[in-house]
Amino acid sequence: MSKNAVIFGATSGIGKELAILLVKDGYTVAITGRRAEKLTELKATNPEKYISKQHDATDVKATDVVFQELIDEMGTIDLVVYSSGVGGPNFELEWEKEVPTIETNVVGAVKVFGLAYNLFREQGHGHLVGISSIAGIRGNRHVPCYFASKAFMNSYLESLWMKASRTKKAKIYVTDIVPGFVETKMATGNTFWKAPLDKATKQVFTAIKKKKKKAYITKRWRLVAIFLRLAPAKVAMKYL
Repeated sequence: MSKNAVIFGATSGIGKELAILLVKDGYTVAITGRRAEKLTELKATNPEKYISKQHDATDVKATDVVFQELIDEMGTIDLVVYSSGVGGPNFELEWEKEVPTIETNVVGAVKVFGLAYNLFREQGHGHLVGISSIAGIRGNRHVPCYFASKAFMNSYLESLWMKASRTKKAKIYVTDIVPGFVETKMATGNTFWKAPLDKATKQVFTAIKKKKKKAYITKRWRLVAIFLRLAPAKVAMKYL
């Protein structure tokens, strides 16, 4: 039986490539994002399997509308993926640079997480996936808001996983995808262990299929995560 998925942030990067893999796996996929032309291009590759909705994740009132429209069109939603994310250096701590990060990575994410979880509880099943980051493990002196926003996401997703574990009337899965450096517009400059986008996305897809609680992408980033958690702050800051 065909399943239905929604990806928030599917115009590029992991979100777009994951949509392609899900369609190949038999899903009907609703794709959202700010750039309507990118959604149109992707939908044109398989019009019967994609539903496109132009949407800005920072507009939480619009999120309510889009989510309800998708429920009306798809009936049942089996998988919701939040792949939207922004962030960059802010050496002078300028407020204007922090706002988009907070609105997208925190406010927008929580809005989608809540809508998805409550839908899954009502329909009796569902799988919620958030694309966070290895950045959420510690702070960073140059990109404080982005790192903090991903820490928020890590904690929020784990909280929902705990909540789902206690939910008896519905089978709800929650997965935190924790990428390191991946060849997308988010990874700039000289970085180590930068994974090709296709390799990273395949590992994301596998983690979703296995309904993992947490998955580091690529797998070697688990080693970095262990180091960052255990290292004293004075040691960790040399790398952050």
